[in-house]
Amino acid sequence: MTDTPPPTPAPRFEPLTVPKASDVLAAEVRERILSGEFDEGTALPPERQLVEQTGLSRATVREALRVLEVERLVEIRPGRGGGAFVRRPGRDSLASTVRLVIRGQRIRLEALHETREAIEPACAALAARRRTDSDLAELDAAHAELVGAGTDVPRFLRANIRWHNAVARAGDNELLIGFMGALSQSIHASTDLAQFLDAGIRRLTAHAHARVTEAIRARDAAAAHRRMSRHVCGFARAATEVDGRELVALPEAED
Repeated sequence: MTDTPPPTPAPRFEPLTVPKASDVLAAEVRERILSGEFDEGTALPPERQLVEQTGLSRATVREALRVLEVERLVEIRPGRGGGAFVRRPGRDSLASTVRLVIRGQRIRLEALHETREAIEPACAALAARRRTDSDLAELDAAHAELVGAGTDVPRFLRANIRWHNAVARAGDNELLIGFMGALSQSIHASTDLAQFLDAGIRRLTAHAHARVTEAIRARDAAAAHRRMSRHVCGFARAATEVDGRELVALPEAED
């Protein structure tokens, strides 16, 4: 008796997820913006034309534009002469994203200090290699403001952030510039310690800034890296000793 072969199992398919039409349209426009096909300020076709060209409903087109507006890739201008205009991602987009991550993920102060220790010495080394006379003038102006702040702690903190951002700009690396700008609010929040920023700490900070600036002026990248590392690591250790907070507390971003 011949054995009967088992029946061939019927083909099976996994459930499919079909993307929303608005997401598909948003993805196409996003890609064309990011690829450089659409320049900054380019006006997208009016809503009526987008409906005609894509074959999608007006509600779908509007939803896609709202997605891109939230991503800050288009600006919707109302009224006569209005419409959807292309925006290329900039430092403000990075800053907004980093703030959301810090608040949403409840980033630890330790993580912020580690991030500064990782990137700020690199910023200083690049600044020593690439700085211009105008960069030095900005570093000197920020330092003079910091020294002149005296007992005005808010002014001291603003000058401190101004100097650190000036170092990043002198390095002429767009990602590092944007990232340091994005971290500014977090750095301010983590250093605003009334019980910590006494005259001695302010004096040591001013001295450290002067030494880093000196290395940048001399185009000594190794010294700039070493001195900035010593500065941010020392500040982190000293701040941790007096700061009982575990998380970075950021206020809601202002529009």
